Amino acid sequence: MRSKRIWTMHDRHICSELRTWLYATGSLTQQLTDLAGGQFRVQPTYENFQRLSFLDAQWMGMPHQHTAWVRESYLYGSEVLPWVKAKSIFPILSLKKKARIFQHIGSKPIGHFLFQRTMPSCDRRIILLEDGWTRQSCYTWHGCKFIVQETFLAEFEEFIAVQHTK
Repeated sequence: MRSKRIWTMHDRHICSELRTWLYATGSLTQQLTDLAGGQFRVQPTYENFQRLSFLDAQWMGMPHQHTAWVRESYLYGSEVLPWVKAKSIFPILSLKKKARIFQHIGSKPIGHFLFQRTMPSCDRRIILLEDGWTRQSCYTWHGCKFIVQETFLAEFEEFIAVQHTK
């Protein structure tokens, strides 16, 4: 990733195994697939148009009253329970350009398209949300700006802790 900027809240409270995942560059899809021995799936839970939040609009440099296509999903590896809760926010202006493909990908991973023959620029911030440590990435891809938020769930933290002790 180019021009990566990271903002971190309470960084010292993140376990070292999870810290690696929060700060990793490249495709989380591929990284989770590798960790899970080739297993990976996306389960969309919500897809619809929403008004951008003030903070998200500000981060992308868009008017806060702007509408975006929002997709929420769970990412699964080799376990029964999901590892990651994901949320993607694609402003309408981005959907009129090359990023329009993201509105119709269903249960396909965003990373499959995002990192195919390209390394988009990315600004990132790490925050603690109710469901767990979260990385929010604001990508610029083929002139389109959008946000991908990935919350690493407790089940994932337990899995990588066990893997670390092996």
